[in-house]
Amino acid sequence: MYFTDRGIEELQARRGDEEVSLTWLAEQLRTFVDVHPEFEVAVDRLATWLARDDEDEEWSGQ
Repeated sequence: MYFTDRGIEELQARRGDEEVSLTWLAEQLRTFVDVHPEFEVAVDRLATWLARDDEDEEWSGQ
């Protein structure tokens, strides 16, 4: 288990039954980066990865 899995597991446990829009998620990511600018690159990479098609080999890890 990666250390980050704890946060993912907490997110799933607390909010796993909720449905959210991608607009809501984008706003939450923007707010997070405003508060924690040192994570801008990581958040940008995550957002880009989520936005890419699953078939895009550059981002799918193949």
